[in-house]
Amino acid sequence: MHAFFKTGKSGDATAGDGQPVEKRSKTHSVPWVEKYRPKNVDDVVEQGEVVAVLRESLSTADLPNLLLYGPPGTGKTSTILAAARQLFGDMFKERILELNASDDRGISVIRNKVKTFAQLAASGTRPDGKPCPPFKIVILDEADAMTHAAQAALRRTMEKETKTTRFCLVCNYVSRIIEPITSRCTKFRFKPLRQEKIIERLRFICDQETVDVEDQAYQDIVDISGGDLRRAITTLQSCHRLKGKEAKIEHSDILEMSGVVPQKFLEDFVSVCKTSNYSKLEDYVKGLTHDAYSVGQLFEQLTDFIIMHDGLTDKQKSTICDKIGECCFRLQGGGSEYIQIMDLGCVTIQALQAK
Repeated sequence: MHAFFKTGKSGDATAGDGQPVEKRSKTHSVPWVEKYRPKNVDDVVEQGEVVAVLRESLSTADLPNLLLYGPPGTGKTSTILAAARQLFGDMFKERILELNASDDRGISVIRNKVKTFAQLAASGTRPDGKPCPPFKIVILDEADAMTHAAQAALRRTMEKETKTTRFCLVCNYVSRIIEPITSRCTKFRFKPLRQEKIIERLRFICDQETVDVEDQAYQDIVDISGGDLRRAITTLQSCHRLKGKEAKIEHSDILEMSGVVPQKFLEDFVSVCKTSNYSKLEDYVKGLTHDAYSVGQLFEQLTDFIIMHDGLTDKQKSTICDKIGECCFRLQGGGSEYIQIMDLGCVTIQALQAK
């Protein structure tokens, strides 16, 4: 600071003894989901049919309009981005228009931004002289959130700009896409990933990041993710940050990080309801609330627990599961967690008393 006021120029920072201070290198932590995102279609996990068709399309440099649908975390967006990188190389950013649910995708955006981009002509050569497909790609992620008016406007644009633009729609529910659009696209369903494929990918990441994970923890991550690889990788990285670089990730760490309700609470719920004692049920709910477990998560796990329970009849299971669905609906509408679980408990008591 003294040197600045004296000369009017900022010089290198110096320590108290006049020696220059070394500049600290800034290290940016990249989420593992992005760091290990597939760079080409051959890296996509599990989806063999889609990869085979895209590989053939890439070899001929011709891509049809695509509609990719399926559960979240199965590789839909990653697949089309990897294919686009292989097609365009260094011109990837210039040839791609990607819109997702965070963007305004009403009819005005379709008529202006998407239509303007689709009308631009694309050359068949790169700046370095190498051949390049003479078209662009518009990626509409979570397209099932688009209004019907916007989808109708998109239909006409898809029809007119076939020579210069390819469209790729990514969604979870294909039933929410209007029929005129689905008939113009090649549809691919992305299925949930198998357990062994998720574990294989997690082990690969752990080897690259030198993370020590016990075998049971891998299985716990798979059970929690439900076939969602993105959720599995995020859970793994969160546990790694919580434990530190040298510590081993164990079974208890996964349960604590993911917010899963312990099996004991599920068993205690049924046991308390079998006593037909309202006061014990109220004490159980207070204990669950005190431990800060999510009632929505409890309902989700309780559904599987009730279905697989050997001591309940089919009629009892159907009555309890029907009530769980009703309570979940109320929770999503802002209902009280305490009231919903008490309501479920009272219905469960009545169901267990009935023969």
